[in-house]
Amino acid sequence: MNLKELARLLGLSPTTVSRALNGYDEVSEATRQRVIEAARRHHYRPNSRARSLATGRAMTIGHVLPASTRHEMVNPVFADFLAGAAEAYQVAGYDIKLTMVDDADIPQLYRALSDSGAVDGFVVHGPRAADPRVEILHELGLPFVVHGRATGSAVPYAWLDINNRSAFRRATDMLLDLGHRRIGLINGFEWMDFAIRRRTGFTEALEARGQKPDPALMYSGEMTEGNGHAAACAMLALPDPPTALLVSSIIMAIGARRAAWEAGLSPGRDLSIVSHDDVLSYLANNGAVPQFTATRSSVREAGRLTAEMLLGMIANPGAPPPQRLLEAELILGRSTGPAPDRRSAA
Repeated sequence: MNLKELARLLGLSPTTVSRALNGYDEVSEATRQRVIEAARRHHYRPNSRARSLATGRAMTIGHVLPASTRHEMVNPVFADFLAGAAEAYQVAGYDIKLTMVDDADIPQLYRALSDSGAVDGFVVHGPRAADPRVEILHELGLPFVVHGRATGSAVPYAWLDINNRSAFRRATDMLLDLGHRRIGLINGFEWMDFAIRRRTGFTEALEARGQKPDPALMYSGEMTEGNGHAAACAMLALPDPPTALLVSSIIMAIGARRAAWEAGLSPGRDLSIVSHDDVLSYLANNGAVPQFTATRSSVREAGRLTAEMLLGMIANPGAPPPQRLLEAELILGRSTGPAPDRRSAA
């Protein structure tokens, strides 16, 4: 199906359809979504080469991964985000340029891609607080959107983020309501912005109930199954172990559940576990009663929305950088329950 056929099917002009697919502001959001859904349903894909010649754009979006986050490329969270972004790019006729580079070489790579005209914009992954990439891209003048936030950055920038602080405060409050007082946090690297916000939400909830956060019950590191297992094992071996764990990814939560089983504990009865990153294609936490209680957010949807934000910036240069904060749901599953009275059990 070509552009004229899609326009005829929708009863719109080819110009309106083209502008809707490319994120122009003058097209209403209702019309844009109608066009995008029809394009997906009928497998419409613009001719990237022809559009590049017509617009003078590369019709390519850059995703640059620092080597320090190299494991992210095989992480299902990143894969789902990229799949969501690719859906939006495909409809608009854009391709993805995915590059991994040593952290120290990122400024040089950004400038090379910008100078060569190889990409029309960038998505920034895994932001740190005051991330230097934000200022570099701001100076280059190419559109970019940060997936997450870089608190402390001195320049305005576009971002899409989950309300991590609120999600973890709400999850901690739920565990406190269930009677848990020894709650462990198994977090990502706390030089990353999302992990800082999650820890803040966790500690705020404890302190609001008069609970002092225990450093022995707080872990940060790479979000792998092995690290989730090791952190949970260490906490469960304490003289006064936790009765609940709040875990920053379902991958780490699987490791924490393994640690519970090895300790002879039943998740949901003897040890409560709350996970994040619940909506993943390859690690679905679904069913009538999900395996894990989780703060739920769709990573794939975040990828699609981030891509659409960036395409809108490319189509409307000079507009203020958009910013969007998504709320996570708290979904109850089998992995949580009232705090066990271990003294009585003993």
